[in-house]
Formats: sequence, C-alpha cells, structure tokens
Amino acid sequence: MFISIQPAKIDKLKILYEIEDKCFGEDVFPEDYLAYLLSVPNSISLIARVNEEIAGFIIGLFYNHERKIIGHVYTLDVSPEYRRRSVGSRLLNELERIFAEKGIHTCYLETHLDDTVARSFYRKHGYAEAEMLKDYYAKGKHGIRLRKELS
Repeated sequence: MFISIQPAKIDKLKILYEIEDKCFGEDVFPEDYLAYLLSVPNSISLIARVNEEIAGFIIGLFYNHERKIIGHVYTLDVSPEYRRRSVGSRLLNELERIFAEKGIHTCYLETHLDDTVARSFYRKHGYAEAEMLKDYYAKGKHGIRLRKELS
C-alpha cells in the first residue's frame, strides 16, 4: 500500500469534513472551523492518499507562546477503513518534520482522557502527558494535553 502525503487545500473541505465526522462524531469540528484551520497563514495541513483516495488528514498550527514558536496539532483524522496501516503515523511524522524545519522545538496536542487508543498512539510517537484538562470537551468529558520535544 502506497501512502502519499500532500498539502491539504480548501477545495477538499467537504471530504475532510466527512472524515472528521466519521472520526469524532459528536465532538466533530464544525465545517466552518475546519475551513478556518485550513486557511490561516500559520496552518500546516496535510492529506494522506492511498491509491488516490484521501485516507486521512492532519492540521497543525504554529504560533508564538511565551517568546517561543510552538506547534499544535489540532486534528489528526484517519478514515476507519485505513486505520492501523501507518496513515496516522505518516501524517504525524511529516507534520513534525515540517515543524522542525521551521525551527519549532515543541509540539502540543490534546485528546480525550478516556481515549486509550489515541493516548497509546501518541506515546508511541514520543508524546508525554503534560496536563489534565477538566471538562475540556464538555462537562464531564476531560482531556489530556500531550507534549513532545522535536529534534
């Protein structure tokens, strides 16, 4: 299976939103927010294609925080039929590579506290749990912030 990684563009918004909805259900980002994330100048947005089909995407932003530029993964989505085939790993690795090229040394992301699959995936990729986020997703739906130092 050949996975190609390419920049994501706003013209793919509909398919990206469909994938986001499959992945996150009631916690889906609204379509207009995805459009915003894809279009801001400090966004790095990538799609993964398998046999020309969009299998997943990642959106990260970089910005100044306490006099340092940091990277923040806003969403990493892989269609259910392409999970456990390295699509997510390829997307995350490429985003981190681009962040590092821009001189970004620290990357953050958040996930549900009870999402053991996501937490394990990110630990496997070198992320450490940094902060518990009470009621982050909704009342009683806690999150966890993870952090990674990039080389």
